[in-house]
Amino acid sequence: MSVADWLSAALIVAGTAFFVAGTIGLLRFPDVYARLHALSKADNLGLGLLVTGLAVNADTLPDVVHLLLIWLLVLVASATTAHLIARSAYHRGVPPWTRSGS
Repeated sequence: MSVADWLSAALIVAGTAFFVAGTIGLLRFPDVYARLHALSKADNLGLGLLVTGLAVNADTLPDVVHLLLIWLLVLVASATTAHLIARSAYHRGVPPWTRSGS
């Protein structure tokens, strides 16, 4: 295996770890706002690492450009969707979580 293969594998594993962390945040965090934060941040970084890992071993420059365009589209869609969900929850009166007893 070449250095590029090792780098690619390391980036893909790191990206997968961020996806797992985002999923754990989705399951463990107490309210919609914290869950959206976990998903939008961890998944976007995880996808960025995956795209970078795939781009390292891409055959041509157009392949790399396609990967980057997909990542940018997902970034915009994720941010927009998270904002709309949080805004809808806020307007419906969903309160942010607070620690009880403090």
